[in-house]
Amino acid sequence: MYNGIVNVYKERGFTSHDVVAKLRGILKQKKIGHTGTLDPDAVGVLPVCLGSGTKLCDMITDRDKTYEAVMLLGKETDTQDISGTVLHECSVEQMREMVTDEKISSVIQSFVGEYDQLPPMYSAIKINGKKLYELAREGKEVERKTRRVQIHSIEILNMDFPRVTFRVECSKGTYIRTLCHDIGQKLGVYACMENLTRTKAGPFSLEHALTLSEIEQKVKEDTFAGTVIPVDQMFQEYPALQVPGKYEKILRNGNPLAVHMMEGQERKPLKNGDMVRVYDSQGAFAGIYILDDKKGIFRVYKMFQG
Repeated sequence: MYNGIVNVYKERGFTSHDVVAKLRGILKQKKIGHTGTLDPDAVGVLPVCLGSGTKLCDMITDRDKTYEAVMLLGKETDTQDISGTVLHECSVEQMREMVTDEKISSVIQSFVGEYDQLPPMYSAIKINGKKLYELAREGKEVERKTRRVQIHSIEILNMDFPRVTFRVECSKGTYIRTLCHDIGQKLGVYACMENLTRTKAGPFSLEHALTLSEIEQKVKEDTFAGTVIPVDQMFQEYPALQVPGKYEKILRNGNPLAVHMMEGQERKPLKNGDMVRVYDSQGAFAGIYILDDKKGIFRVYKMFQG
């Protein structure tokens, strides 16, 4: 069984669930999980966790993302992207009377920072146990609560009216098609998302992503294991400590470890609340522990061994 993370390039037409299902067939293992959905029409980086790496799913999902999007002005749809049913339209001539390139740029930049975003009905968010997109397909619209999202930066890459291509760095949970919709609303000319590419998710970037067919080929060539990123590489910023063999039973049981049971902490002074990578006596990564300086112990934050 493979354990770790693989950086998948999700192709157009696949859901994130489709990618996981296909990988289960290619890798012949069930324990696989993705790290946050990408719309079927979107492409780009989708980190997928394998084996013990599935314990990382929520931690990777929490990381910031980077996207490149094409926003089409003058059109509003029920899905907030080009695939949906058109609700409102505004002609190029009408728009040109209402907005200039300078105003478009100014309004786009006004979204940098925190803002309250209303999740779209066509999304995987659950309300009362049912996904919003399932309700939307039944013709139902329910009340949703806004969510505070963070837009770290927006860089306009190209403006070819009525299309605007931009790069956005944002927090988890940000819907880029909703951002496009909201920009259109603020401009007063409507807008929807025409194309979306996720170029980065946490430390995973587009240039190192593998398509499903490339992964399948590497499995056939028996070279795929070399592309799986070990779990502990996700925590390189934390000091590495090792547990001698006589204390390994305590480690395997997931119990707190006294400071004197660790080797290596003298290399870097640690303070209360610091996290460390813990390895067994054979050098196998066991998990992340957190220092409780008052009690002189390391408590389990998350175990990956076993």
